[in-house]
Amino acid sequence: MATITTPRLTLSPFEPADWPFFRSLREDPAIMRYMAAIAPEKETRRLFALRLAEPHLFVIRQHNDATPLGDIGLQISEHHPEEADIGYTIVHQAQGKGFASEALRAVCEYAFTRAGVTALNAYVLADNRGSVRVLEKAGFVRTQVLEQAYEINGVRFDDWVYRLEKLRH
Repeated sequence: MATITTPRLTLSPFEPADWPFFRSLREDPAIMRYMAAIAPEKETRRLFALRLAEPHLFVIRQHNDATPLGDIGLQISEHHPEEADIGYTIVHQAQGKGFASEALRAVCEYAFTRAGVTALNAYVLADNRGSVRVLEKAGFVRTQVLEQAYEINGVRFDDWVYRLEKLRH
């Protein structure tokens, strides 16, 4: 499994020791308000076990600091392996410092040069302005608005679809 480095960050595969971090993310109402309802611990453990087995999912850390800042990863399409969905989460203390943008650029480069992907898709709730800015700064273009398509805790939200394609030379 790959490790990706940027000027400030190390993106490394999930390890069993990352469970407390993953659990804290998935139990944080402010983080989950843009992702899903907070699941029971058994479901969160199941998701974490999947993270351990997936080759393109990473924990974000600053160099020489074991504290996780977030996670980011690719879900390569089973039926169209040249496409992948990308997603990321950043802890509150690390938001607004460019870590998400730096990690996103690095994983896009990884997807296009090492994972055989030619197009990336991202889904973001319209209310998640920070994530929208991160995607647009990285060159993603909104291609679709899915009105009232996503539900969290009984509330429906617009889901915006973004896309970035590998530049062809």
